[in-house]
Amino acid sequence: MTGLERLPAAATADALHAIVSDEPALRPGVNALGKTLGLNVAQLRRLPNGSLPVYADEHRVLKLFPPVHAAAASVEIGVLKAVTGRLPVPTPAVHADGVRDDWRYVLMDRLPGVDLSSVWTDLTRDDRRRMAARAGVLCRALHEIAPPVIEDWWPQDWPNFVAEQRATALERHHRWGLPQPWLDQVDAFLDRVPLATQPQVLLHTEVMPANLLAAQDEGGRWSLCGLCDFEPAMRGTPEYDLVAVAIFIAEGDPTILREALLAYGYEAAQLDDDLSRRLLAWTLLHRFGNAAAFFDLLPTPHTPTLPALATSWFGVT
Repeated sequence: MTGLERLPAAATADALHAIVSDEPALRPGVNALGKTLGLNVAQLRRLPNGSLPVYADEHRVLKLFPPVHAAAASVEIGVLKAVTGRLPVPTPAVHADGVRDDWRYVLMDRLPGVDLSSVWTDLTRDDRRRMAARAGVLCRALHEIAPPVIEDWWPQDWPNFVAEQRATALERHHRWGLPQPWLDQVDAFLDRVPLATQPQVLLHTEVMPANLLAAQDEGGRWSLCGLCDFEPAMRGTPEYDLVAVAIFIAEGDPTILREALLAYGYEAAQLDDDLSRRLLAWTLLHRFGNAAAFFDLLPTPHTPTLPALATSWFGVT
């Protein structure tokens, strides 16, 4: 194998950022790996979404993990093997995994359907209500699967992770650009909202249109037909997983969020202000919970307080 057929070095996050967008640098190594794995390289296409290089032919998906994200490959592989055939929608079966030029790779099934985010704006409100209910059922089924044993699975200590996220919340949201007066309220709000750290279940952490697949039936009605991208999976409190459903599927619509939560298994009496505030608290603590960015997607309350924001974003009445 010549140097031109190797995957490029990407030992740091900065190097990865440059390499991920450099398709000419990646492609020779990808083609060489694809041939080794028996893929039809002529059909192999780069998929547009995601922070990691992902390629697909008609039947298989090849996902690449540079050395800086090697641990994420172990999580993806371990969780996919644990959930295959056990969820209400299909997940990719793993066919091969290994190391090539210091990159980890996973070869898995290519599921039918389209990326739900690509058709999201075309869905009716009734479509979204059904999607929300299915997402609720999907999360509940996922949370009932025992987390697999994965070496060095981060975070190893969930209560410590929550405590660290709490300690760094103000700095993190300041860095992400959360405006005043919201920023001034973060610490006091989190101090007032009690959050349980038990039970600890298997979390996907990003059950959202970008990671869901959908298909139309003969009548043109959309339904969920797959869930993918498990490399950010964690073990933690169930409500942490509902943040993405609430933000990216309900989008501030209380009726749609209610559908998701009831389908998950909440009783109607549990859908109250306390739950809305817990969901906002988990958003502020979420590793991907960039609240400043969510103002472009979700409604802003008339009163600039975090309790009002909890009702505006996560209200269910």
